[in-house]
Amino acid sequence: MFAWLLISTVPMPSMMTMLKLATNQASLEEIEEEHNKRVVIALYEALANKDIKTAHRLLAHDLEWWFHGPPIHQQHLMSLLTNQSTIPPSSSSSTRPSKSFIFHPISNIVAFGSMVLVEGFNKDWNVSWVHAWTVTNGIITQVKEYLNTSVTVTRFGDGGSIASSPGITSQPRANCQNVWQSKVSDNKSVPGLVLAL
Repeated sequence: MFAWLLISTVPMPSMMTMLKLATNQASLEEIEEEHNKRVVIALYEALANKDIKTAHRLLAHDLEWWFHGPPIHQQHLMSLLTNQSTIPPSSSSSTRPSKSFIFHPISNIVAFGSMVLVEGFNKDWNVSWVHAWTVTNGIITQVKEYLNTSVTVTRFGDGGSIASSPGITSQPRANCQNVWQSKVSDNKSVPGLVLAL
């Protein structure tokens, strides 16, 4: 009984304290997301200005790169990140522009935790693109590049549980919510992919 009295005299956090803690956590997440967006914006600015030193400072040395799209476009981003020519010798045909491929974001840059999403359209090449960057401690550690692909980002969570019948244990139910979808390829017939958070 003595132990119970000691435990019961410890003050419980008030509802206001709990709300402040939740608000502080949300604020920290928003601050992290804004910082991650600034890192990615700085990378695009460095690439546009051909500032390779800044670009390399923002990228992990062992950057993980994923690509989905037509193989002829596979070299564009990697060429920029490695400071190589963006026009491969095989593209000398008149169907491809002689200009370098330039990535100009055309919509709001959004972040979900460490993932930063950017989309755009290159008119010279008639290519829509989406980049999903992962930022860890201020350094870009991964990029998933999608060209001429519609991308939907979905957040999975615990949707509670449903009982299958009386007397039988309930089964967990997954909750799935679309939180972002690319827009530039809406009028094109392109493959679609789902990124899960």
